[in-house]
Amino acid sequence: MPNIISGFSKLSKSEKIEWLLNSYFVDKDSARALVQRYWNSDEKLQKLHDEFIENTITNYYLPLGVAPNFLINDTFYTIPMAIEESSVVAAASKAAKFWLERGGFKAEVISTEKIGQVHFIFKGDFNKLKTFFKHVKPKLISDTASMTQSMERRGGGILDIELRNKSNDLPNYYQLHATFETLDAMGANFINTCLEQFATTFKNEALQYEDFNELEQNITIVMSILSNYVPQCLVRAEVSCKIEDLKSKDIPNPEEFAQKFKQAISIAEIEPYRAVTHNKGIMNGIDAVVLATGNDFRAVEAGVHAYAAKDGSYTSLTHCSIINGIFKFWIEIPLALGTVGGLTSLHPLVKFSLEMLQKPTAKDLMKIVAVAGLAQNFGAVKSLTTTGIQEGHMKMHLMNILNQFEATEDEKVKLVEHFKTNVVTHSSVVEAIKSIRN
Repeated sequence: MPNIISGFSKLSKSEKIEWLLNSYFVDKDSARALVQRYWNSDEKLQKLHDEFIENTITNYYLPLGVAPNFLINDTFYTIPMAIEESSVVAAASKAAKFWLERGGFKAEVISTEKIGQVHFIFKGDFNKLKTFFKHVKPKLISDTASMTQSMERRGGGILDIELRNKSNDLPNYYQLHATFETLDAMGANFINTCLEQFATTFKNEALQYEDFNELEQNITIVMSILSNYVPQCLVRAEVSCKIEDLKSKDIPNPEEFAQKFKQAISIAEIEPYRAVTHNKGIMNGIDAVVLATGNDFRAVEAGVHAYAAKDGSYTSLTHCSIINGIFKFWIEIPLALGTVGGLTSLHPLVKFSLEMLQKPTAKDLMKIVAVAGLAQNFGAVKSLTTTGIQEGHMKMHLMNILNQFEATEDEKVKLVEHFKTNVVTHSSVVEAIKSIRN
């Protein structure tokens, strides 16, 4: 069968590349040159990147931008953002500047619990299982002492372990539901190591438990894994001001703006089709900072969207109120982040980003990331309810279109000037390029 290979992972990087070129590419020289162009000239740094994942052939770059002028709890920040989408950094920066003049952002961490579960099958008397769990719980904790002592010295560790009966949802299915405090570490490896020890201890102790019959002693461990749903690892960020203080160059009527803005948020709260796009915009800001600081944006995305649906219907992550002439806009989201371990101590640009953020603790980073999401959403909803989203977005996207058509620097200058007073669409840019070149 063509293009099937055994032992691919054992090949050298150059051998992997040559196999790919021979299997899939017509112009092998151009493809090889492209792959090599994105290698880092510093061999030590390239080797570090090669070892982040498996079967590495080159580097895939994203732009790292910065959004300045964020005032968060009376401290100034310039926030790093790694993202490929036009207008995200610009919108965040604009929102930061807008709220800088109105008291800035306020943020607080509400709770920091993280969750892990041992999923198992038990075919027996639940009351006997409950008694066994009470008997074995101290040993579950003591058997992980060597794994938790370092975390406990810093104030973290295992907070609790519960037995949960899920057999009404799935026959004979139960959980050990454990909560953890991992401080400045995201803690995935720590949690998973503890869970696997819980599972081993739980199964072994069951085999020796005299009150279980032979069937009950044979507990089946299905899996042991942390959860990326962390509804008790919460952060809140908000902005507020008097309605009249919303007045600006593009908000000539602040009362009208406030009411329309609140209505837009209310729509996202009750209409899932709008809420998904609304929250995607929030995640533009959140993911960009999470990625720039070496955290797991896929875990954050999964947990945040689960939280948005926690009450049975998918809804907005942000909320707005107008009470006694005060406009308030806020977000409350789960964020499990770390500032030590993983890529935070390995990737040079992650270290750079964390230093830019004044070497934050995990709680500090939670606040910064939540603020980035709130700022992004404010910028998007403000545009939607005033000028419309496309005017600003397409002007930011203009350069991408020009680069697609390999515009020269002279052409770019002329076309940027032209579109200061003309609507940017893909077709209008194509026509303008043709006009200049003709």
